[in-house]
Order: sequence, then C-alpha cells, then structure tokens
Amino acid sequence: MTDMRKLITVLAVLVSLNASAQIDSTDSSTVIVHKDPRLEQLVTLQAQINEETSRDARKTAKGYRLMIISTNSREEAIAAKTTIYTYFPDLQPYLWHQSPYYKVKAGNFRDRKDAEEYQKRLNVYFPKGVFVMNDIIEVKADKTRADDL
Repeated sequence: MTDMRKLITVLAVLVSLNASAQIDSTDSSTVIVHKDPRLEQLVTLQAQINEETSRDARKTAKGYRLMIISTNSREEAIAAKTTIYTYFPDLQPYLWHQSPYYKVKAGNFRDRKDAEEYQKRLNVYFPKGVFVMNDIIEVKADKTRADDL
C-alpha cells in the first residue's frame, strides 16, 4: 500500500510541475494566434463551393425528362448513359436502379417542346424509342442574381 501511495505522490508532483511549466508568467489571459491570411480565403472559397454543390442547394421544379431506356441489364443501361455523354454532352443523364430495372433518363427541360426536339435527335441512337415524361428537374441557379446579393 505504501508503494502505491509513493507512486501516486510522484505522479501528482510530475503533473503539477508540467502544469506550472505551461503557464506564461507575463499574462495568462491572452492567446496570440498567428495565421496565414490565405487561410481565410480558402475557408471562404470552400464555403462557396459547399453551397453550390450541396444537395440542398440544388433548386428543383416541375419539368420534363427523356426516358431513354428501362432494362434488366446494367451493362445496357451504362452503355446508354455513355452514348448520351458521347453524343449529347449538354444533356445530363441520370441512372436509377429500381429493382429489377435500370432506368436511364436525360435532360432537365422546362418546356415540353425543347424535350421533343431532343427526343427526335435521340431516336437515331435509341431505335426502341425515347419518351418525354413529366419529372422533377434540377434548375441551375442564376449566377448573376447570386452575385448581386
């Protein structure tokens, strides 16, 4: 029991010495932080990127999308998505899996006429048919409006 008390006493003395060594004798109530001013720019830039890319930042509205393919084959769905990326880079393809089907939709059209124009062009690459359907679409935020704020 006495060995245990000696050990505790030695540890208590070491801890108190360590704690007293960290206290500044000039002024213990202030802390001076030296940071690179570029850090603030990085934090601001990252906050802006997070705001623009977060799921909550995406605006949605009622609109139209093109149903490209609905198939049981994952490879066929990926090939359809690749075809859209290759020949229509301005269209955003979406791949969903609703068991047992893989569905590929494309575009974010506000007007049905715009969707029908792309439908005619896509029918060349997808002879089984491309269909215009009502959907909730992603709407890009207006950059000029965001910059004015």
